Amino acid sequence: MKNNTNILKRNFYNQNTIKIAQDLLGCYLVREYYGKIIKAEITETEAYRGEYDLASHASRGKTNRTKIMYGAPGHTYIYIIYGMYFMFNIVTEKKDFPAAVLIRSVSTSKRFNGPGKVTKFLHLGKSLNGYDLTKGQKIWLEKTKIKRPFKVIKSPRVGIDYAKHCRKWKWNFKLKES
Repeated sequence: MKNNTNILKRNFYNQNTIKIAQDLLGCYLVREYYGKIIKAEITETEAYRGEYDLASHASRGKTNRTKIMYGAPGHTYIYIIYGMYFMFNIVTEKKDFPAAVLIRSVSTSKRFNGPGKVTKFLHLGKSLNGYDLTKGQKIWLEKTKIKRPFKVIKSPRVGIDYAKHCRKWKWNFKLKES
C-alpha cells in the first residue's frame, strides 16, 4: 500500500451513495500506470442506487455483470458501452445492496468531461473491474484539498431517458467552477 494517509478507506465508501457522490467531488482519482502516477481531480459524478433505481444496472437484479455492485464497498465496477467506451464506477454502501457512483469528469491541467474520456485518459479498462480501491495500488482515491463547503450543482443524470420517473432524480453532481 502507498504510504499515504489521504487514501480513502473502506468506511468512506460504506455510506449513502448520494452523499458519497457529492463527497467525491474535489477528491483525487490516482492511477499508477507503468511506473507513472496520474492524478486527476473529480469534478462530476452520478449516483446509482438500488434495484428500484431504473437507471441502475441493478434494476434487473443480480447478474454476472452486476454482481460486483452487490459486493463490498470500495471496489471498481467497470463496464463497456457501445462496444468501445469503458465506464468507471465505484461500488458504495453495504454488501448485498447494489449501488455505485459513476465518475463522469475529472480535471488535471485539462478537463476530461465524459466518462469515456476519463477512462481513456487514466487507462482504465475491464482488467481493473472489481479492483479494491483501498489497496493504494494501481488505482485509488485521495481526500480533497478543497475547503468545504463549496458549490455543488445538482441536476438529472445524463442519457437515461428510458428510466421513467427515475430520469428526473437530481443525482448528477458537479463542482461549480469559480
